[in-house]
Amino acid sequence: MATSFAGVTGYSLMMGSASALDTLCGQAYGAKEYYLLGIYKQRAMLILTLLCIPLATLWFYTNEILLLFGQEADIAWEAGIYAKWMIPSLFAYGLLQCHVRFLQSQNIVFPVMLSSGLTACLHLLVCWLLVYQLGMGSKGAALGTGISNWINVAILAVYVRLSPKCKKTWVGFSKEAFYDLVGFIKLAVPSALMVCLEWWSFEFLVLLSGLLPNPQLETSVLSVTLNTASFVFMIPFGLGAAISTRVSNELGAGRPEAAKLALRVILCLAIAGAIMIGIFLILIRNMWGYGVMHTAMKKRW
Repeated sequence: MATSFAGVTGYSLMMGSASALDTLCGQAYGAKEYYLLGIYKQRAMLILTLLCIPLATLWFYTNEILLLFGQEADIAWEAGIYAKWMIPSLFAYGLLQCHVRFLQSQNIVFPVMLSSGLTACLHLLVCWLLVYQLGMGSKGAALGTGISNWINVAILAVYVRLSPKCKKTWVGFSKEAFYDLVGFIKLAVPSALMVCLEWWSFEFLVLLSGLLPNPQLETSVLSVTLNTASFVFMIPFGLGAAISTRVSNELGAGRPEAAKLALRVILCLAIAGAIMIGIFLILIRNMWGYGVMHTAMKKRW
């Protein structure tokens, strides 16, 4: 419940707002105005950090908000504690999205993948230490998410600072980042809405499950199902990020026909991927359903 609430009110807004960099940095890189990429990234980091302040306040009162919307008291209480310990991850997540978009717009993807993989491995260790060794329980799991996000940010920040591939696009901090903040916000708001509307359609199911007759069981079933499905649906999401970068690069370079061709190619790949994912889900429907129910019942008892 807390994870779904955080996704609806925080992570989706961070990811959507940062996606404005796909357009700005991508076009600047295609137009060979390399220094602008660093300016745009700094501007996004500033705005997203400021946005985190009211969102963190919202997370702090998760318990009261869930109770206001009729959630069961026990679930709302535990979700409120979990959300409070997740607040450090919110600030890291915004900065992380800025670094990822900054590198992707330059077609630098492999270091981002390595950083994510390393962070995922360390995340297991961090959670084990906090949850079991220090006995923090669910609070340790929430804090572990924040620590892992900050580790990922630190790795990418060091890479941007030291890599020769970023020598032209990152020249250090500049006061130009404080200019035209409104222009960035005008692009970030519709970008955030596009991501949020898609994300919310999934997460609202988990939030509404708390209003059903058996909220503990229903919440467990839906949360496990949707979180498992999210791993599958990340495939087309990744394809969308790739086409956004390629199209913005081509438009920035003044090649609209190449951008159209890239769009056609990615649409074919997306359709093929959706068909394969659909077939895969149909084939494993019985095993998946049994596994979800078994996990949910274990959580309940």
